[in-house]
Amino acid sequence: MSVKNNSRLRRAKKARANIRNQEVPRLSVYRSSKHFYAQILDSLGSKVIVSASTLEKDLKISSNNLDGASEVGKVVAERAMKNGIKKVVFDRSGYKYHGRIKALADSARKSGLEF
Repeated sequence: MSVKNNSRLRRAKKARANIRNQEVPRLSVYRSSKHFYAQILDSLGSKVIVSASTLEKDLKISSNNLDGASEVGKVVAERAMKNGIKKVVFDRSGYKYHGRIKALADSARKSGLEF
C-alpha cells in the first residue's frame, strides 16, 4: 500500500475507536478514483443496514463528482429513513472533510439524517 493510504487508514482507525463508544449507527464512506460508496452500519460495525453507491444502475449516476456524491448521500438518507434510522455518526474514513465527502454529508443532512 502507499504511504498516503496507510496514513488515511491510521486516521480512520483512531476516529472509529471514538465512534464505537457512541452506540449509534455510523454512516461510512469510501471513495475510489471511479466510484463513491456510502453505507450505514450498526453500532458494532458488524452488519450493513443501508448502502448506496454510484455503481447502482437504477440510480443512473454517471460520474464520481460532486453531483454523484450528493446523489448518493440523498439516496442513503432516504433508505435510512425507510428503515427507521434518523440519527447517525459520520465516519469519513480518514478523508478530509471537503469536496465529495462534504457534498455527501450535506445532502444526507438535507434529506433528514441527523449527525
